[in-house]
Amino acid sequence: MEANEAMELKEHAEGGANEAAMRPVAFTMSVLAVLVAITTVLGHRTHTEAVLTQNKATDQWNLYQAKKIRANNTALITDLLSVVTVADKATEQKIVKGYSDHQAKWVDDLKEEQEKAEGLETKVEHAEARADRFDLGEALLEIALVVSSITLLTRNRMYWLLGLVFGVLGILSACSVLLLK
Repeated sequence: MEANEAMELKEHAEGGANEAAMRPVAFTMSVLAVLVAITTVLGHRTHTEAVLTQNKATDQWNLYQAKKIRANNTALITDLLSVVTVADKATEQKIVKGYSDHQAKWVDDLKEEQEKAEGLETKVEHAEARADRFDLGEALLEIALVVSSITLLTRNRMYWLLGLVFGVLGILSACSVLLLK
C-alpha cells in the first residue's frame, strides 16, 4: 500500500467519524426547519384572521354610522316638527309619536351595533397579539436554524448548543399563543 493511499484511508475514516458526530446537528436542523414551516403557516393564518376580522369590524362600524345618520335625520325632523304647525292636531301627534318611537329604537340599535363593533375590534387585537408571538417564534427558530448550520461549517458544537437555545426560545414564543386570553 502506498503512502498516499494510507493517507486517503485515514482521512476517509476521520471524515466518517466527523459525519457521525454531525448527525445530531443535521437532525436538529431538520426538526428546526419543520418547526419554522409550521410556525410560519400558523403566523400567516393568524394574520389572515386578523385582517378578515378587521374587515368585519369595519363593516360593523359602517352599519353603526349608517344608523347614527338615520337617528340624526330623525332627530332633525322631530325638531322641525316642533316648530312647524300642522293643521290637523291628531295627525301632528301621530307623526311626532312615530318619530319619537324611531328615536328610541335608534338609541337601542346604536348601542347594540357599537358593542358588536367593539367586540370585533377586541378580536382583532387578540389575533394581532397571537400573530406577533408566532412571528417572534418564527424569527427565533430561523436564527436557531442558521446558528446550528454554522456547526457543520466550523465543527464547533458550541454553535449547535446556541442554536438549541434559540430553538427552545422560538418554541416557547410560538407556544405562548396558548396563554393569551
